Amino acid sequence: MSIDRVVVVTGGASGIGLGVTRLFALKGHPVAMLDIQDAALERESAALAGEGAKILARKVDVSDRDSVEAAYDAIRTELGPIAIVVANAGISEGIKFQDVSLPIWQRMIDINLTGVFNTLQAALPDMLSAKWGRIITISSQAAQSGAADRAHYAAAKGGVIGLTRALAREFAAEGITVNTIPPSVVATPMADQGIAAGTFPPLEVIAQHIPIPRAGTPDDIAAACEYLASDGASYVTGQVLGVNGGMFIG
Repeated sequence: MSIDRVVVVTGGASGIGLGVTRLFALKGHPVAMLDIQDAALERESAALAGEGAKILARKVDVSDRDSVEAAYDAIRTELGPIAIVVANAGISEGIKFQDVSLPIWQRMIDINLTGVFNTLQAALPDMLSAKWGRIITISSQAAQSGAADRAHYAAAKGGVIGLTRALAREFAAEGITVNTIPPSVVATPMADQGIAAGTFPPLEVIAQHIPIPRAGTPDDIAAACEYLASDGASYVTGQVLGVNGGMFIG
């Protein structure tokens, strides 16, 4: 895959997003690391730049279209046209369904689903102009199998899967592929927060129920993103690529 193709990773300063950012950046791609976390953006972009990576770090709220558009203007100016987007930014929380207020529901949809809509739609002009593009969304196994106390999260991520499939059909003839990866259990700061809050079991407990008996890593997800973004995956679109150790097979 040509290393002059500009990569955008949302939620790119921690967890899965950081794993994806590192992989593409250290292989020579210009990468825009977009995140809401100031300290993580500064720390991780400086570390990657110190390793010779070409990184543009921008604070972005994906639920705010103006924020996304402003970041994309800077990316086009400083790095070039956007060719690859990994829409990873998202939130998760454990709340019983009867306790999900309308504002809590709306926040989950705004970030996890509308944020993906904003991220992808704003990048499309570059891909359509080039007749080449790779879109990869990060959904969740929760949207496939359900998840107790996370109905709002599962609903938003289910929307991401539906959006991915629709866009794959709409833009296949334009040289743009659109696929999604629904991780299951991944060792990330978000998982650590859930464990600390008591809303998520310890990873070693969950690992006992996974055919490949360990939690996934950001590097596992990043490797799948690299494949889906490659020229070798030009005939792969509209697919749900489970990178989950066999925890969900379907």
